[in-house]
Amino acid sequence: MDHDALRTLVGILGNIIALILFLSPLPTFMKIVKAKSVQAYRPDPYVATILNCGMWMFYSLPIVHPDSLLVFTINCAGFTIEIVFITIFLIYSTWGGRKKIIIVLVMEALFAAAVVVVTLMCFHTYASRSLVVGMVCVFFNILMYAAPLTVMKMVIKTKSVKFMPLSLSVATFASSIVWSAYALLQFDPFILVPNALGTLFSIVQLILYATYYSSTDWGDVEQGEVQMLSISKA
Repeated sequence: MDHDALRTLVGILGNIIALILFLSPLPTFMKIVKAKSVQAYRPDPYVATILNCGMWMFYSLPIVHPDSLLVFTINCAGFTIEIVFITIFLIYSTWGGRKKIIIVLVMEALFAAAVVVVTLMCFHTYASRSLVVGMVCVFFNILMYAAPLTVMKMVIKTKSVKFMPLSLSVATFASSIVWSAYALLQFDPFILVPNALGTLFSIVQLILYATYYSSTDWGDVEQGEVQMLSISKA
C-alpha cells in the first residue's frame, strides 16, 4: 500500500475511534436532559476539551501545518460535540453555574485569539508556526492527563475499578496507538508526544483493571461509569 494511502487509512481509523470517545459522555447528558438538572455533574471536562480541540483545529490549518486534514476533521467534530454538551449545561444549570461557564469560555476565547494573532503576526514559516502552536497543544494535552492520574490513584486507594470502566480504557488505548502510528508515518512530534503518553497511561489503567477487578464491589456500577466518563475528558 502507498505510504500516503496508509497514513490516510490510519487517520480515518483514528477519527472513528476518537469520535466514539468524544460521544462517550452522551448517557450523562441524556440523564441531565431527562432530569432537567445538571445534578452533581461538572462542566469542567467539556469546557477544557473545547479549548483543546480549538487549538488542534488551528494547528491543523494549511496556514500552520499543511496536510493535516484528518487532524482538523476529528477536532472540528469534537469541538462541535463539546459545544452541544456545554449548551445543555447552560440550559439546565443555575444562574451561578451558567455565569462560571460563560466566564471560562470568554477567557478561553481570548486566549485562543491571542495565540492566533501572535502566531500569524510574529511567525511566518510553517515550521515556526507549527512549533509554537504545537507546543501549546502538547501543553494542554499533558494538563488533561491530570484527571486520569486522579482516577488511577483512586483505584489504587480503594482497590476498586468501579470508576474506571474497561471499555473506556480500551478505547483510549486504541485511539492513542492509532494516532501515534499516524504521527510516525509522517513524523509529527506534537501529535506523537501526547498520544505516546496516552498509550502509556492506558496501559497502566489496563494493568490496574486486571489487578483490582476481583476486589471490586460492583454496587452502583452505572454511577461509577458516568463519573469516569466525565473525568476522562478533562
